[in-house]
Amino acid sequence: MSHRTAAIIAGAGLGNRLGANLPKALLQIDGITLIERAFTSLSSVVDEIVITAPTGYETEFRKIVGESAKVITGGVLRSDSVRLALDSLSPSIEYVLVHDAARGLATPDVARRVLDTLKAGESAVIPVLPVVDTIKEIDSAGYVRTTPDRSALRSIQTPQGFEVSVLRRAHEASEDATDDAALVEALGIKVKTIDGEARALKITNPSDIATAHSLLHSTNVELRSGIGTDAHAFSQDTSRQLWLAGLLWEGEVGVDGHSDGDVAAHAICDALFAAAHLGDLGSNFGTSDPKYAGASGVTLLHETLMRVTNAGYGIENVSVQIVSNRPKIGPRRKEAIEVLSNALGGAPVSVTATSTDGLGFTGEGKGISAIATALISRVK
Repeated sequence: MSHRTAAIIAGAGLGNRLGANLPKALLQIDGITLIERAFTSLSSVVDEIVITAPTGYETEFRKIVGESAKVITGGVLRSDSVRLALDSLSPSIEYVLVHDAARGLATPDVARRVLDTLKAGESAVIPVLPVVDTIKEIDSAGYVRTTPDRSALRSIQTPQGFEVSVLRRAHEASEDATDDAALVEALGIKVKTIDGEARALKITNPSDIATAHSLLHSTNVELRSGIGTDAHAFSQDTSRQLWLAGLLWEGEVGVDGHSDGDVAAHAICDALFAAAHLGDLGSNFGTSDPKYAGASGVTLLHETLMRVTNAGYGIENVSVQIVSNRPKIGPRRKEAIEVLSNALGGAPVSVTATSTDGLGFTGEGKGISAIATALISRVK
């Protein structure tokens, strides 16, 4: 059974403790804003996303996420923002994630596991980490009152997941809270915990930025590489369009194929699937599936990105070499790189071209082939 899912990203905080002269969600870590990181992480997991922005920053937020998310003006308090976002969700949504833009480094894996636990029958699910420091409860004068048993204590993270109806009831019954799960607890509903991750830290103080950089550049990273190839013969149908490297080549005869026959895009997909151990182009987009009949190379790249991201990987680099006598790639190389990179979420892409000095079916002008390599990574 399919369940409609959504995510609310709370991004209306001003980040005063960071000393930044801009909303916290617009803080950049390695050149990428926290709101973009949070949006990218969740976009491959849920069906729709609503983002709350501080008053006056709505346009800037929309420029970052485009039309793939709904940006609304947040409230004075975090709970106000979440309530406004709940009112903006489609009526068909069953489960909702509530995520802090300040935890923009959280991976899609956490969000997927929260949703999976909800779909298994829980009403509220939150990711947590064990508390490693000894905790002291103190009185108003600063004296230690008691020392709780830390084995039963957990540090709470986001994204937190809820049945939409439950979260609505929780917000209707209470005024404010910094933690949505606390509102649900107040209704007497049990909240299930799952393992969180170190990357989902909340960036609140300047020292957190240094920690974020350390996590992003951790040496404890798994790297995988893959190779992909594709080839198609030129069509006898002279009216068939040529799509190559995500571009339409006017005046050129296209190739025969189940989809648009974009050998460069297909080779890249193949390389990414190989690197992530997710099969190959045929096993993912087989000719027996009518869904992909006539599908564009860009569409397949988008779908490949989602599948690789869902497996916990990020794309480090992609390189594709096109082998053919025509068309001439050089004049449109920059355009091709931009289209392919955008289809892969901004990943670095290089495009080269060569011929085979008259050898083989490409050298004889009978078709086009492409060879691609991909490098992907994930934190262990």
